[in-house]
Amino acid sequence: MLGLLLLYFISKKYNELYHTYNSDKSWPYILLGIASYYGGSFVAGALGAIVSLTVFDYDIENLNDFYVGLLALPFGILTTYLIYKYLEIKWKKDFVDPDLAIEGIGEDSEDEQPL
Repeated sequence: MLGLLLLYFISKKYNELYHTYNSDKSWPYILLGIASYYGGSFVAGALGAIVSLTVFDYDIENLNDFYVGLLALPFGILTTYLIYKYLEIKWKKDFVDPDLAIEGIGEDSEDEQPL
């Protein structure tokens, strides 16, 4: 249940971010947000398993799946947040407000005046 709720909020935030800066279909970026969560959780779980095997000499079969999931949860959220901030900064830099662009049509700027 917690996982579904988390995925809902991830997809909602990515959808809001996309519609703030774009107007096309947002589903690829919603899937990117969900995949980044699962990817970050998987990498954290795999690294935790490798560390437990090599450093602590602990058998992987004795690991409780629930606790591994809880340990991987912050890494999945962190990965999702970092990709979200990257997209936000990138799109904010490239964004042109349509209302301001329409008002600027026909105005001469000093750079574009004919010689």
